[in-house]
Amino acid sequence: MAYLNKIVSVFSVKYADKFEIYSFTDPEVALASLDDARIDVLISNDAFEIDVRALPKRCGFAYLVDSADINLENDQRAICKFQKADLIYRQILSVYSEKAGSISGLKFGEDSTKIIIFNSVSGGTGASSMAAAASIYFASKNQKTLYLNLEKFGSSDLFFSGEGQFDMSDVIFALKSKKTNLPLKLESSVKQDARGVYYYSQPKIALDMLELGNDEIIKLISELKLTGSYDYIIIDTDFALNKDSIKICKMAYSVVWVSDGSEISNEKTFRAYNAVSTLEADAESPLPNRLCIAYNKFSNKTSKVLDDIGIKNIGGAPRYEHATTQQILEQLCTKSEIFDKII
Repeated sequence: MAYLNKIVSVFSVKYADKFEIYSFTDPEVALASLDDARIDVLISNDAFEIDVRALPKRCGFAYLVDSADINLENDQRAICKFQKADLIYRQILSVYSEKAGSISGLKFGEDSTKIIIFNSVSGGTGASSMAAAASIYFASKNQKTLYLNLEKFGSSDLFFSGEGQFDMSDVIFALKSKKTNLPLKLESSVKQDARGVYYYSQPKIALDMLELGNDEIIKLISELKLTGSYDYIIIDTDFALNKDSIKICKMAYSVVWVSDGSEISNEKTFRAYNAVSTLEADAESPLPNRLCIAYNKFSNKTSKVLDDIGIKNIGGAPRYEHATTQQILEQLCTKSEIFDKII
């Protein structure tokens, strides 16, 4: 009873704008109230054995258990009761999203989310580090920021660490199944780093990312933007030059190409820019207008800035020798002039 009163009190204050909470001490009364109260998710103490066949088809269900190591209880979803309220909330959303047939009760903000895409034409220039640093920088300015790694073999977990049991595989499954309430699945699966950045952990199986098609990527970005939950969505993705990739880039406020200024990188960037300009020559809103270039791992001895090719130069950073990933991020975050020029 003490735990029930505590959790109801916390949820009533912290998530009052998200859902209504009903509490019961008698399982029969709870089951009888499902239809009248339009309860969408029933969470039961594992001391009770609930006949899930008696639940309305729209109603999700899970047991509250004592250990985080328990995933199933009586063949039903299990949620550990001894964890942060935010994590319990996300797991409840996940249960609901598996049953919800349409979006209801969600608040949609104004179209104020800025999407910024980072990639590299030549590869190996630290575009992921630059994207992660941008995420940390914007989050430090009290901007709610999501780092979204869409690289085939990228890893958000190299840069960020947070609590939660879901990862990008759960998001991919939700996208491909087309049966879940995607916005709720996105909210329940996201994690938050101590520096304030929201992100999705890498899939447990790297091959899962190969299942993510361009149509699903467009759907994912559209849903994230539609919710109005974030001020910035920083997308870290592989470079590609086709109809779908250009369509994805055109969803962005800005597209940052990261180069190291080497002869090879400059040549590839120059050729890519010419190709994009040719493809977009007759476009109503041409992609080159959104492009800017940032230099990373820049060497005064071997690197050179590309001049007069039509891409806005927003600055750069040197190569940080013998530094860990986190040390590199710390240094890149001090380059505020780079990220301020993006917007």
